[in-house]
Amino acid sequence: MRPSVETWLYPTSNGLYCEPGGFFIDPPRPVDGALITHGHSDHARSGHARVLATAETIEIMKVRYGAECAGAFEVACLGEARRIGDATVRFMPAGHILGSAQIVIEHQGCRAVVSGDYKRSADPTCLPFEVVPCDVFVTEATFALPVFRHEPAQGEARRLLDSLERFASRTHLLGVYGLGKCQRMIALLRQQGYDRPIYLHGALVGLTDLYERLGVALGDCRPVSAACDAELVGSLVLCPPSSLADRWSRRMGEDPVRVFASGWMRVRGRARQRGVELPLVVSDHADWPELLATILETGAEDIWVTHGREDALVHQLARMGRRARALALVGYEDDAE
Repeated sequence: MRPSVETWLYPTSNGLYCEPGGFFIDPPRPVDGALITHGHSDHARSGHARVLATAETIEIMKVRYGAECAGAFEVACLGEARRIGDATVRFMPAGHILGSAQIVIEHQGCRAVVSGDYKRSADPTCLPFEVVPCDVFVTEATFALPVFRHEPAQGEARRLLDSLERFASRTHLLGVYGLGKCQRMIALLRQQGYDRPIYLHGALVGLTDLYERLGVALGDCRPVSAACDAELVGSLVLCPPSSLADRWSRRMGEDPVRVFASGWMRVRGRARQRGVELPLVVSDHADWPELLATILETGAEDIWVTHGREDALVHQLARMGRRARALALVGYEDDAE
């Protein structure tokens, strides 16, 4: 009889721990051995003795935290199986951001897949999610409520381009998360023919430059600090969401069009709270139908749900006859997307 996965893969105060491999996945505090799914700060932290991650995630960590942010880095090539202790591990594409990966763990005839964050819609800046059949699927639940059904991102980008044409004299100030959403929105606009310079808040420059160095073409992107006020009139400016209404935004003229790209823009109250004139429903996470479809596609008998609307997803899966439980891991944000 095969041992239950939960006897060797389980949550601890340091995150999800694989006992036969002696490593943690996305640990929230420094550990000896960490496997990192992607570069967002609630999953990739500094201070670990050893980090195994994709090459892109390692470069993102170095830009965010410094070249010495871990004692040692080792590159995980997608699809390549490696032995760690008594466990076999593979990294597979998650479709979330550049370098994001699911972590596949096999031990004593059982397979568990830890999704990290993921999405199923196309993204020109990263590889698409690949379904991996498994016994246990550990899924995120950021948008695990039936109300969350994301719009096609290409259509939302088209809405922004239409607004730029219609209000040509007004600067469009687009709030985006600095890693992933920023670069995806630029790439989507470039796909649809927008070839004008795009201006970036200083906080977005470093990671956007890294994407370019890693082979993601984003066209003419310039720091706002290098532009005169006249250049910004009628242009597209990207900034962190927190800068949409702060003093920095005053450079954008008296009446900029405030835009925000996020899955949370499905909730009209959030758009109103931020004073957003043009909310774009563009998410780097799976929506409700995609979560359910992905879980079914894996064929997993057990589903472990973490960081998000855990209760709603667990309840729905129980109604569908699936075994599901909430892991309640600490330290993961669900609204900075």
